[in-house]
Amino acid sequence: MKIALLRQALWLALPAAFPLPLLAADDASNTLVVSATPDSSGLSELDTPAAVSVVSGDDMRHAAPRVNLSENLMGVPGMQIQNRQNYAQDLQISVRGFGSRSTYGLRGIRMYVDGIPATMPDGQGQTSNVDIGSIDHVEVLRGPFSALYGNSSGGVINVDTQTGQQPTTLEASTWYGSYGSWRNSVKASGATGDGTHAGDVNYTISASRFTTHGYRDHSSAEKNLGNAKLGVRIDDVSTLTLLFNSVHVDAQDPGGLTQAQWEQNPRQVVSNVSLYNARKTVDQTQGGLHYQRQMSENDDLSVMMYAGVRETTQYQSIPASSQTSPAHPGGVISLTRHYQGIDTRWTHRDTLFTIPVTLTGGLDYETMTERRKGYENFTTSNGVTDYGVMGDMRRNERNLMWNLDPYVQTAWQLTDKWSLDAGVRFSTVNFDSNDFYITSGNGDDSGNARYHRWLPAASLKYAIDDSWNAYVSAGRGFETPTINELSYRSDGQSGLNLGLKPATSDTIELGSKKRIGYGLLTAAIFQTDTDNEIVADSSNNGRTSYKNAGQTRRRGLELGLDQQFGEDWRVKAAWTLLDARYRSNACGTESCDGNRIPGIARSMAYAGLSYAPDLGWYAGADVRYMSDIAADDENDVKAPAYTVVGLNSGYKWLIKESWTLDLFGRVDNLFDRNYIGSVIVNESNGRYYEPAPGRNYSVGLTVSYAFQ
Repeated sequence: MKIALLRQALWLALPAAFPLPLLAADDASNTLVVSATPDSSGLSELDTPAAVSVVSGDDMRHAAPRVNLSENLMGVPGMQIQNRQNYAQDLQISVRGFGSRSTYGLRGIRMYVDGIPATMPDGQGQTSNVDIGSIDHVEVLRGPFSALYGNSSGGVINVDTQTGQQPTTLEASTWYGSYGSWRNSVKASGATGDGTHAGDVNYTISASRFTTHGYRDHSSAEKNLGNAKLGVRIDDVSTLTLLFNSVHVDAQDPGGLTQAQWEQNPRQVVSNVSLYNARKTVDQTQGGLHYQRQMSENDDLSVMMYAGVRETTQYQSIPASSQTSPAHPGGVISLTRHYQGIDTRWTHRDTLFTIPVTLTGGLDYETMTERRKGYENFTTSNGVTDYGVMGDMRRNERNLMWNLDPYVQTAWQLTDKWSLDAGVRFSTVNFDSNDFYITSGNGDDSGNARYHRWLPAASLKYAIDDSWNAYVSAGRGFETPTINELSYRSDGQSGLNLGLKPATSDTIELGSKKRIGYGLLTAAIFQTDTDNEIVADSSNNGRTSYKNAGQTRRRGLELGLDQQFGEDWRVKAAWTLLDARYRSNACGTESCDGNRIPGIARSMAYAGLSYAPDLGWYAGADVRYMSDIAADDENDVKAPAYTVVGLNSGYKWLIKESWTLDLFGRVDNLFDRNYIGSVIVNESNGRYYEPAPGRNYSVGLTVSYAFQ
């Protein structure tokens, strides 16, 4: 009852913030603003009145392969990030349980890389274009507590790459690990001037190549990645930043295993995977332009424009007997997506009756045009069938999706102790599909849908002292069905799944943060109630259909500690307790009201201890725990709980103040634990499990030269 009354009070307080004129903006680090700007210096974990974690680029690269975001983000409370050991399907990332149902890529989370969305307008995103070698910092906002971002309920992941500085530095890095894994990369960064004078230029350019045979059979992959960032000081009040990113991924898809298959041999794949040569290729190239101008002492303008193209071809292990059905879209998916957008944002700082106020208002427009084609994954000639090759066309459609979102967000420093942040966004998402493949038994499946929601957010913070605060936040999240979720119907019929409704989530959070010496202790409890949550209905041979589950509830506790002591020692720990359950029947004939939502761990824990001086020997150890995870709505199948340990050690040299060498080695899964890395939710063939590797080793070397 107290939580309900507090939530009502926050919603009543929210509208009072908006009849006021455009007044405001204090330091952005004290607002519910995840920066998402290329030259951002990051936000304040202590002062932001929401559950926020910031991980530096140095931490992301420390004694790490620098291949996947999962390597050094394990210590973020509330984030469940798992490496599928399947580069055809990307990482499995969920925040507070949102995103756990995704069979590939990101879902329920907005992700930005240098201000360019890595999440498409429909809410589907990917991590494959993130260059860990050039990351400056990663910000993770848990929960829908910023009006600046839409179409998500889990929160925001924002990645900013490094801004070049003097002196000019060249870097080469290599890493070799178990299962024939190689990563080689180069980077150049520098600047002319200090960035404060007209004509000053900064740049960071990087490229990397990763190849692996894969832990499992039929899981080899290669990834080529390039990233560039060029900044120019136009005059005393304006800057222009050019962004470029390109990635190529070619990966085999090992699929999942049943429990019996996993226990027999976790590295195996089922016969259909090999027979149909399940695999995926991805090519994505994008560019962006970010213009910033200080319009006056109290006003700033930001304009972010971007465009890109993403081409995907995926071969699935669907039996030929199923593909020959007149309504079946085939076993090969061919996608070409052209996307572009513009986000124009104005920030104003002023006072109202001696109260410092910040106001940020803007308009975000994103659009994506997709050409989706389907083909049979086999050909037949003279009675001989050849599998794993593109055959006859079975699908041909053009999908258009766009969103137009005006938003406003304010920050009020009410007193020395009290501050209020409030904002609202009106999100409109439109989907339109035109079917060009119309045959006997496969009719016209064209259709359209439009979704819109008001998305308010508010937070009230009390500063107990300069190093300790407490806050209460409330916000609404909004998730539309993605194009992938609309693509297939659970009844096996052709046509789009336009019966899917968008999911709406209301979250309330209580939290506190305390600075302890050179460390930060954080705690947050939250409750999220969701209507029409979109969940996996069935997953069969790599194809998943979705449905609305009615009502769900998530209740959680998140604790985090990042503490430096003794100059060179550091301890990092996180614990998450998350109870995520259905509040209505999502299982059809069988009731699963009260069951756990599949794909979500009830408890996660991380602890890491490191000795890391600037130069010389360094070493570290970490322990990760994951509780069991339900794999189906009925909760009949669960991936067992596990605990794994990792060790690393290395040596860093500085030679004549110009050369730096960093050599390290590491061992992961030290005690050779046999465990499940991730699950495929509601897999119809019972192949729920994606096994993780046993004990594995790697070594790395980074050499850099600074032109003094």
